[in-house]
Amino acid sequence: MKKIASFTINHNTLMPGVYISRIDGDITTYDMRFVKPNTPPYLPNPVMHTIEHLFATYARNSKFADNVIYFGPMGCRTGFYFLVRDMSEEDALQLIKDTIKQCAEHKGEIPGTTAIECGNYLEHDLDGALKELNKYYSLLRNYTVDNLKYN
Repeated sequence: MKKIASFTINHNTLMPGVYISRIDGDITTYDMRFVKPNTPPYLPNPVMHTIEHLFATYARNSKFADNVIYFGPMGCRTGFYFLVRDMSEEDALQLIKDTIKQCAEHKGEIPGTTAIECGNYLEHDLDGALKELNKYYSLLRNYTVDNLKYN
């Protein structure tokens, strides 16, 4: 079988950041890497779950809401994939930075955390998520599109 694109990246040298993972027509997948691969500690599931709820909510309430396709965790617990449609790299990177900042400053209830809204509504960690989001925002704050390529 053909190897999928994400398995062709050298995870031993990959550092935290945001990268263009692949482009499929008008859809771009961004690799939002919070943790250096193969280097514990990894993101705990409750932290990832909370980041997922926050980022998806803020991104889908942005001026680019119609361009957002998907935001979700990587199984390796080192980051997230973010898929957008018909967006320039500049706009997508700005959306990522703005959304991470909004998430890091979130106050109050986590969106979508009732049994009706979520299939695992009790597994969240807002304090842990805010810590990771602030750390990630510090890394991305000065990013430019030149940083979006895998090394």
